[in-house]
Amino acid sequence: MSVYVLSPIGALGSVSGFLQVASLLGLLLLLLKAAQLYLHRQWLLKVFQQFPSPPSHWLYGHSREVGDNSLQVSKFPCAYTHWLWGNKAHLVICDPDYMQMVLGRSDPKFTDVHKFLSPWIGYGLLLLDGQTWFQHRRMLTPAFHRDILKPYVGLTADSVKVMLDKWEQLVTQDPYLEIFGHVSLMTLDTIMKRAFSHQGSVQTDRTSHSYIQAIEDLNNLFAARFRNSFHQNDIIYRLDSEGRLSRRACQLAHQHTDQVIRLRKAHLQMEGKMENLRKKRHLDFLDILFFARTENGSSLSDADLHAEVDTFMFEGHDTTASGISWILSALASHPEHQQRCREEIQSLLGDGTSIAWDHLGQMPYTTMCIKEALRLYPPVPAIVREFSKPITFSDGRSLPAGIVLSLSFYGLHHNPKVWPNPEVFDPSRFAPGSAQHSHAFLPFSGGSRNCIGKQFAMNEMKVAVALTLLRFELAPDASRVPIPLRRIVLKSKNGIHLHLRKLP
Repeated sequence: MSVYVLSPIGALGSVSGFLQVASLLGLLLLLLKAAQLYLHRQWLLKVFQQFPSPPSHWLYGHSREVGDNSLQVSKFPCAYTHWLWGNKAHLVICDPDYMQMVLGRSDPKFTDVHKFLSPWIGYGLLLLDGQTWFQHRRMLTPAFHRDILKPYVGLTADSVKVMLDKWEQLVTQDPYLEIFGHVSLMTLDTIMKRAFSHQGSVQTDRTSHSYIQAIEDLNNLFAARFRNSFHQNDIIYRLDSEGRLSRRACQLAHQHTDQVIRLRKAHLQMEGKMENLRKKRHLDFLDILFFARTENGSSLSDADLHAEVDTFMFEGHDTTASGISWILSALASHPEHQQRCREEIQSLLGDGTSIAWDHLGQMPYTTMCIKEALRLYPPVPAIVREFSKPITFSDGRSLPAGIVLSLSFYGLHHNPKVWPNPEVFDPSRFAPGSAQHSHAFLPFSGGSRNCIGKQFAMNEMKVAVALTLLRFELAPDASRVPIPLRRIVLKSKNGIHLHLRKLP
């Protein structure tokens, strides 16, 4: 019997041959991928050639020419192409006719948005599409019935008064105050009471500050990841320091919402309160989720329930905090409008010891100023869609399926062809009887997927503005003028600093 012994030289030759084959295969795959990216870029260039855009670099796109808050609407008032990098681009639309067409369709959210946001807020109303979205929307709509919202005006006023009392103490030491953080705590306090039946005050609870900070971090991390080509890959992102920060911030946010759900369940299970609650004509947001039934008659899964709570906890406080903060900043910069609002509110509320639902419809000038501030500073500056089928716009230009577009509400609201002198604060734009395109003003989006809580948010803004103007005179801090920063929610790069003077 013969025995074959592989010599060292033969073994090295085999390994070397294997490495050569592997290298050739790797090179071939790399060339195929490069060809695929090149062909996709050529296709995008052809598709977008009918939509002019500023000059872009073939590799890093517009990242150096167009910053976070630069607007191209003065040059391209209808739509323009924005290149992120290489073969990644989307169409930015700023035209009301285009908005109307897109929002009238049922195109899904952009899949990258799903991927980046789902670890944080799960698949709730914000990220769902299709029939599941419709079922959840129909299920949650009763939580925003006017009969539900009416008694909550008093709860909102209580939360605002806690914030204003804190401000009174703080301005005795320093009249200059950064308000965004305080307003965020107030709106979180309000949403906890109004939608989640929370007892106590979040504003005096130090543990809630960690949730506010986690939401701020997640806003920034989402924007950073969206712009970073390497971070599109989940594995690379998880290994990166920003990926670890994102996971930690998600954990902090989930700890807060998990506790809200746990405490409410425990409260309802005491002394048979769950059965008594079933008999109520109107339930609040969280109680509706507890009793909700899907099409097959089963209750919501824990994942679905947590996703809706995470979504509404974030959307219900952060967007409203942005709106209120920017409204107060706008009024601080325009004292003549501020004073006219104050006089209207004083004539309606007197000393402001109580404010009710009926009062909210009796402050027309204040409402005009709120809307004009929301035009200049929309809380959600843009949303993203991906065409599921081709579209032809009213001007004849068309796009195929698979194209990603950004509906820039910030761009729409600053479009000089839609709003003359768009940077001027002019509340008369919203005077009764003023004519506007139906999709010229979209602070809460539009179409069937508009903000489910828009009435909820408007009521809170009116209460906060009214009670603040009765208590304080606002002026800008000239040394720290706020710089709008587009994130998921509109922020300020340097905070929102105001000078507050307590009124006698």
